[in-house]
Amino acid sequence: MNMSIELLNIDCMKAMEEMPDKAFDLAIVDPPYGIEKEISTGGGSHTKSAVKFHQLYSESGKKWDKAPGPEYFKELFRVSKNQIIWGGNYFELPPCRCFVVWDKVRVVNNFSQAEYAWTSFDRPAKVFRFCGNAGFILSPEDEKIHPTQKPVSLYRYLLDEFAGLSDKILDTHFGSGSSALACWEMGRDLVGFDTDEEYTRKALARLEQHKTQGSIFV
Repeated sequence: MNMSIELLNIDCMKAMEEMPDKAFDLAIVDPPYGIEKEISTGGGSHTKSAVKFHQLYSESGKKWDKAPGPEYFKELFRVSKNQIIWGGNYFELPPCRCFVVWDKVRVVNNFSQAEYAWTSFDRPAKVFRFCGNAGFILSPEDEKIHPTQKPVSLYRYLLDEFAGLSDKILDTHFGSGSSALACWEMGRDLVGFDTDEEYTRKALARLEQHKTQGSIFV
């Protein structure tokens, strides 16, 4: 098996500025949605549980929930042929036919029961239903290391539906590294960026541990 998985502790904007046009076949990204300020000031219909959740991850001084501006999307579209953007409902993006909904299969109202991804594909819309252990969104295999961590199975699904075997994948905000684990399992090349040194270290350790389990493409 010959693949390349790179997780780099660098600002994605600086990295993308150095890239040629259409350097990646597919960008699967989960940028910050920019809702931390709304929650901390009591805006919207967020519950006490959601407020406590965000306060917990703000105590260390990490400002991880700063939404990207228009220049980010301009560069993202320039360096990738196709895109899947989680939190697409929070950003000003063109209308799309093929959106993806992650149905978390839970009835509690403390947090969102689904998440939305904008895509550049001209296909029917997709729904991925997945709930982890005992009603939690993550499976026991997904060690929680990031506040907005998504399950590896979600990225497996996206790769299976939208990425060719030879596609090169970009993740501009890899966070917990779930995209890297899925790419390793499914034999896709990936380059990922994150500005947080601690999350980068934990994601790399998580990937190395996951590699010991092998890949379905070995």
